[in-house]
Amino acid sequence: MAYRRCGFRHEKKLRITGVSHIAGIDEAGRGALAGPVVAAAAILPEKFRHRRLNDSKQLASELREEIYCELISNPEIRWTVGIVDSLEIDRINILRASHRAMRLAIEALLEPPDHVLIDGLPVIPFPLPQTAIIDGDCISLSIAAASVIAKVTRDRIMRDFCAQFPQYCFSRHKGYGTELHLLKLHEFGPCPIHRRSFEPVAQPLLALEEIVQIRSSPARRARREISVPVPEA
Repeated sequence: MAYRRCGFRHEKKLRITGVSHIAGIDEAGRGALAGPVVAAAAILPEKFRHRRLNDSKQLASELREEIYCELISNPEIRWTVGIVDSLEIDRINILRASHRAMRLAIEALLEPPDHVLIDGLPVIPFPLPQTAIIDGDCISLSIAAASVIAKVTRDRIMRDFCAQFPQYCFSRHKGYGTELHLLKLHEFGPCPIHRRSFEPVAQPLLALEEIVQIRSSPARRARREISVPVPEA
């Protein structure tokens, strides 16, 4: 896929049609095994410029934190977050929880936008006109700003949880299914913020032990380094 610099092309197309207040929205934590899913909405001023803002996943953590502070301290930027915890995720499933977090973020804005740019696929139902953009956090500055705010907000939440449950090292993996996290999960079992409906958490300990061994094996690591998919047992 050709490189496309993050910019305002989608926002400009909407403004030509008379749409002025445009929010970008994105979520963080959808694929984690523990903790909440967090969505953020961001409305940027029309003349906004930022050379380093991009998809939060492509930014080093220190730079992401720096950009986050710049965004939330800018009085011309309106932003909000919506948070859905692990209990609600287990109750309604992660897709619905992600969509709920997005709707909560939009509802928290003091003045609702005219249109919303959403990263990924459409959110249904949704209270406002929307445009869903695949890889939108790499294309739209509005979505990129939301992705940074959502990611940093969630990372900070997970660091707080690390203080409550230090044995799981949440500050290091943020609840995602890394080898370290799976090892800790096997050693201590799930804690109150683990998503019990997610397969690696819900599996019996014996099955979890097999996953840990597969993830940790030298052959698995070698295959992963050369990007060759490995069939699951």
